[in-house]
Amino acid sequence: MIVETRTGTLVEAMAEGLQVALLSAEKAASANGARIASLTRLSGGANMETWSFDWVKASDIEPLILRRSPGEARDFEHTVGELMLKDEAALIDVAGRYGVPVPAVRLVLRPEHALGQGYIMSRERGEALPFRLLADDCYRDAREGLAFQCGQTLGRIHKIPLEALPVGLSDHSGELLFKRAQDMLDAHGNLAPVLQLGLNWLRDRPRREVPRTLVHGDFRNGNLLVDEAGLVAVLDWELAHLGNPVQDLGYLCANVWRFGSPKPVGGFGDYADLLAGYKSVTGIAPPLADIHYWQVHAALSWGMVCLRMLEMYRNGEDSSLERAAVGRRLSEAEIDLLLLMEGDCV
Repeated sequence: MIVETRTGTLVEAMAEGLQVALLSAEKAASANGARIASLTRLSGGANMETWSFDWVKASDIEPLILRRSPGEARDFEHTVGELMLKDEAALIDVAGRYGVPVPAVRLVLRPEHALGQGYIMSRERGEALPFRLLADDCYRDAREGLAFQCGQTLGRIHKIPLEALPVGLSDHSGELLFKRAQDMLDAHGNLAPVLQLGLNWLRDRPRREVPRTLVHGDFRNGNLLVDEAGLVAVLDWELAHLGNPVQDLGYLCANVWRFGSPKPVGGFGDYADLLAGYKSVTGIAPPLADIHYWQVHAALSWGMVCLRMLEMYRNGEDSSLERAAVGRRLSEAEIDLLLLMEGDCV
């Protein structure tokens, strides 16, 4: 077997496992001499590993991505996000059938592949790093239309019929959403009073009831693959659940996902364009007051992530620099919460 990659026993073993997995999914005649090339782990992804590689058959090169559970969570009963990875792959397939731009799932891993929980998907052209998307001149035209495209895409996500979705999606609607947050804060001894204040603020201002839809749960700058023409694919569906669709819109507009830009929608666009894109698909545009409400929820959610990372670092569960770096950002989330709760400004 030929492996063209950086040296290392782990990488070589993974390349061999990927080759066996892909060969098992193809006819021997069409895969004769096929090999793995350029296997590289990509940066980012605190919860999941992402690997880039090429599947080379004769003169044909197929660019692919492996998304799998991290080293400590490779059994097939473990869930890192809201979904098992096989269910995440199934959800991506469904979203694609309803017009959502997503990568094509190539193969879902099974225990006999000895690679852990995960799936292989197409490697699409484009950039996902927020600072490049917000700063590089080559994405200037893409930035102009990206908020409208995000609104359209969220509209398509929210219009997917519930009966078409994989079974077992978590329900985060109504009081269930607040109970999950309260349980998490209680589990950490309520060490961040501002987060509790934010949760109380949300509970005291319930929104009007809307039909439950699929919610991506992490639709933001950083999980959007973009090229010079605009949105190419929506990535990272591990937090998908059922709930209030406006949650996705407010989340995209959260301050933490603007990366220092004054533009409120992901750091690249304006509310009017986002809502126009959403209305073009759904026929409705939520009021800005609802966007503001879910921005408060987004700041609370990010604060709880930071709190969890901080506690993991402090108690020795994970002493990596990444956990400490995210944990120290708890104060940013608290400031965002206080500013958002002070008035109606979004």
